[in-house]
Amino acid sequence: MKFTQGMWRVREGIQHNWIGHCESVTQTDSEVKLLLTQPQHRRGDQLNRGTLTASIRAPLEGITAVKLIHWDGADDVGPHFQLNESPSPVNITHKPKESLDFSTGPLSLNINTAPNSLAFTYTSTNPARKLTSHSFRSLAFVHSSNSPTYRTSDELYAEKDTYILFSLDLSVHEKLYGLGERFGPFVKNGQSISIWNEDGGTSSELSYKNIPFYVSSRGYGVFINTPHKVMLEIQSERTTRVNIVVQAESVEYMVIAGGEAGLKGVLDRYTALTGRPGLPPAWSYGLWLTTSFTTTYDEGTVTKFVEGFKERDIKLGTFHFDCFWMKGFHWCDFEWDEDNFPDPAGYIRRLKEKFGLRICVWINPYIGQASRLFKEGKERGYFVLRADAPNGRKVVWQWDNWQAGMALVDFTNPDARSWYVGKLQGLMDLGVDAYKTDFGERIPFDSKKVKWFDGSEPEGMHNYYALMYNQAVFEGMQSHGSERPCLFARSATTGGQKYPVHWGGDCESTFEAMAESLRGGLSLGLCGFGSWAHDIGGFEGLPDPVLYKRWVQFGLLSSHSRLHGSSSYRVPWMFEEKYPGEDEKCSKVLRESVDLKLSLMPYLLRVAFEAAQKGLPVMRAMLLEFPDDENVWTVDTQYMLGDALLVAPVFDRDGWVRFYVPRSGKGGGGAVWRSWFDGAKTYEEGRWYEEKHDMDTLPLLVRPGVVVPINKKLKEFDGDVRDGLELLVNGPLPESVEVQLVESAEVGSIAASVEVGVDLKVRGVDDVSVQKLE
Repeated sequence: MKFTQGMWRVREGIQHNWIGHCESVTQTDSEVKLLLTQPQHRRGDQLNRGTLTASIRAPLEGITAVKLIHWDGADDVGPHFQLNESPSPVNITHKPKESLDFSTGPLSLNINTAPNSLAFTYTSTNPARKLTSHSFRSLAFVHSSNSPTYRTSDELYAEKDTYILFSLDLSVHEKLYGLGERFGPFVKNGQSISIWNEDGGTSSELSYKNIPFYVSSRGYGVFINTPHKVMLEIQSERTTRVNIVVQAESVEYMVIAGGEAGLKGVLDRYTALTGRPGLPPAWSYGLWLTTSFTTTYDEGTVTKFVEGFKERDIKLGTFHFDCFWMKGFHWCDFEWDEDNFPDPAGYIRRLKEKFGLRICVWINPYIGQASRLFKEGKERGYFVLRADAPNGRKVVWQWDNWQAGMALVDFTNPDARSWYVGKLQGLMDLGVDAYKTDFGERIPFDSKKVKWFDGSEPEGMHNYYALMYNQAVFEGMQSHGSERPCLFARSATTGGQKYPVHWGGDCESTFEAMAESLRGGLSLGLCGFGSWAHDIGGFEGLPDPVLYKRWVQFGLLSSHSRLHGSSSYRVPWMFEEKYPGEDEKCSKVLRESVDLKLSLMPYLLRVAFEAAQKGLPVMRAMLLEFPDDENVWTVDTQYMLGDALLVAPVFDRDGWVRFYVPRSGKGGGGAVWRSWFDGAKTYEEGRWYEEKHDMDTLPLLVRPGVVVPINKKLKEFDGDVRDGLELLVNGPLPESVEVQLVESAEVGSIAASVEVGVDLKVRGVDDVSVQKLE
């Protein structure tokens, strides 16, 4: 939200109350409170002016939280993000009327408390440098008369909207990233962004997964601790600042230091606070195939698809039934459409026995009026109600914008949550293994129109609902015996990373949409989400064979891999009638891509384990691995799959691809970047390359001096990774390398560690072969 028009003018109806003076300081051993006012030049300046109270604390080592409060007279009814706070020792030094220093771990905050000289400066102690600051006119509460409720006839008592504004300074060359799954420019500088979940597709500024958290190329992060709407002007109002605005009487933000670990350290601390990424089961890394959305299907169609994959020797892991496994207008009643699936329990059993498949079904948190559950939910009070119902009547909030007369399940009501989850657990008894938790973004937010069971503030629930929805399903599966629940979720907010997997939503079937999907995934990964997928081939439209094959290559080198469309199927033989011969060609690319990912399972399981331990995504933006190479700060058409493999998807119809080979930081030993497909092909660091690739390859490079565990004998994604284990070495190794092995049966622990010496001899595990990439 822009309040100004250039440097000199303020927009009509806006009044800034700039904070520039520290009136008083109170402190304990762990917290500081400042009474902040507008500049004070005479005693009369204390009258007819508001204040901000700043409460400063350290919720975790290396994180400083600042809560700014204008008015504090209202009860805090929530919702609130679920944080794992563990206050650590802090050092506080106060020189009255001069300065206050507050430090925790590698992060220090200096506050200038001299009269009318208020300034906040955040610095890192290791490495020693300034991170960001509040300088002149960076803190304010703002009044706006641009509101339907503002009436000049109320004169003195006319009520204006209140906003809290805080601005954080940016340095020369500084770049910002994150703020959720955003499909626009990867670097956020120059953008206006609202943290507000919406169903807008991938070709827009809207986002399904809005996270009020960004990271900086200078090695720090900022988390705005509120589920309410947050508006950011990132060098888009003041060209030297990030202006952050919340329409509220208070807001808390946190600066997170990376320390020596840089951006990896930021994600480590952020996910320690908001929740570590959940670990999906090993089987979920296999290929998922869906019925697609509005296509016509029944048992015969599904069986034909599955048999087609088996005939073409393409390993299929999970089959997903999209919306129409239920009758139209009945979403969601969780009952199979008996016309198309007369024996769902038997059919699921046959699919599992004959093809070894896992089964996923589509759900959403809405109950259509035609559903048999609508009356039940209404009578029991399980739906969000209208706040404006006359005479105290209970009236369900409804609309037709998806399912006719649909209601919204109120997950703030524990009984409603149990009721909803109970329906899902019944499906698990039939053999369902996973849920696609679709939607969760279209949540009403007008406090005059809707009310929640627990009294939560409706605007805050708009984003927060996605968390409650996915958490309910995930934990419901867990309580029903699923040790590693797996979702396929579209909506999210802070904390959603605990409930994997997430996918990128509705993209078009174009190369441009393929690229924007990657940007979205990389941005989400910089917000602590470990696992991410996208609709291979695009959702809207019909891909041609070239796009299909290129997207397959990209999709099978993603964390999770799903073929899905809107009105058309995504089986590889769908092109044969229009493009003779493409059944075999598309099947070949898909088969080889699945086999490649299958062979990488020992490596992927270790990378995913690291994500759960430290908050690092499986698919990593280049700057996360190479922060000291400024050439990668804007690169968003390639990524690191874990720490060892560079992937550059082909976004060109003719097979041309341009990519950058970063400075690896693996000095010594003489190792170089090498092609996965042809180890003799090497690449010089710090250079751009342009190559043309046939359909059997893409730029997949192995980092110098690494050891990649692989297994080419694996037949199942949850198979025994040790039987046939190989260690692929891109040496020479400057020193011994430890390789951690994670078993597919228990993805949450290290089963063994292998040491590969500079002589390429293995210590720690028997019967492991070493292959030198050359």
